[in-house]
Amino acid sequence: MQRRSFLKKATAGAAGSAAVIAAPAIAQSYPTINWRLAASWPKSLDTLYGAAETITKRVAEVTDGKFNIRPFPAGEIVPPLQVLDAVQAGTVEMGHTSSYYYYGKDPTFAFGTSVGFGGNTRQNYAWWFSGGGAEAMAPLFKDYGCVAFAAASTGCQMGGWFRKELKTVEDLKGLKFRIGGMAGLILAKLGAVPQQIGGPDIYPALEKGTIDGAEWVGPYDDEKLGFNKVASFYYYPGWWEGGPMTHALINEKKFNELPKHYQAAIKLACNEVCVTTPARYDAVNPPALRRLVAGGAKLRPYPRAIMEACEKAAYELYEELLSKSAHWKRVYPAWKKFRDDQFLWARVAELTYENYLFNSKVGKAK
Repeated sequence: MQRRSFLKKATAGAAGSAAVIAAPAIAQSYPTINWRLAASWPKSLDTLYGAAETITKRVAEVTDGKFNIRPFPAGEIVPPLQVLDAVQAGTVEMGHTSSYYYYGKDPTFAFGTSVGFGGNTRQNYAWWFSGGGAEAMAPLFKDYGCVAFAAASTGCQMGGWFRKELKTVEDLKGLKFRIGGMAGLILAKLGAVPQQIGGPDIYPALEKGTIDGAEWVGPYDDEKLGFNKVASFYYYPGWWEGGPMTHALINEKKFNELPKHYQAAIKLACNEVCVTTPARYDAVNPPALRRLVAGGAKLRPYPRAIMEACEKAAYELYEELLSKSAHWKRVYPAWKKFRDDQFLWARVAELTYENYLFNSKVGKAK
């Protein structure tokens, strides 16, 4: 009996030792891979560029340092608005960008980030992750040799900095305004002159008077980029970016060559920044807004007449695009239905709660 007991223990011990030995051997069997990531953001932004850094750091950790992705800020490898082109061409294996920058190639790219009067962050995530959004957008990205993973959101953005006050729709005529994505086409219907300029180049253009106004993200990033030093009127909300997503774009051929474990590492890292980046913005924007207002920024809501004119122009544009883009015709109807359902639900619980809470005098700081 004692002999049989000893043999069982010895066998179990040997199996345990084999498992210990096998684990490093399995890890060692994975190849060492080095990639480059081109971001659309300046290095000074610990929010957006920080998200790209988090992705690359987490991938390296999950793969025990076997899969290393080196991030590069806007302009170091390619200009900020050419990240998709660089990934498609294989100049870099990966990018971190906003897909709406590439609406000139196909307007449907805007859905990957945000379209005017679309959903907030949670609603856009719901569409992308659970409402068929990722699947609907995949054929478009495939046309450009890429796969795409949602990789952060900023939350609802601000409406931009201007040198002069905006009171009526007429004030938009001739206004040279830096704005990201397809929303420029909406403003152009109202007489504005939209300019799509990468993040690092916005301040010089605003300072020199090349543009009359500019939007970026919100108080924290805008303060870092110094827009309050060259324009004083600060408008809200950014109706074109209720909850914009950024994406990790990966060269499809390079992604398919990766071990499944490395592919999973990328997906997990992108999912992480989808949570942490909007949380970061929600934490840092309130004190930044207080600093900006204390420093002289004149906070203004867009007049209702301007909001209504922009919304009307937006849906006119969306209908026009049905005959101009096969991808838009395929994606837009289902997206619109999903958005409408999200708004219906939000009015029932979320909005009722928020309206009560924000207007309640109970529990307010004294």
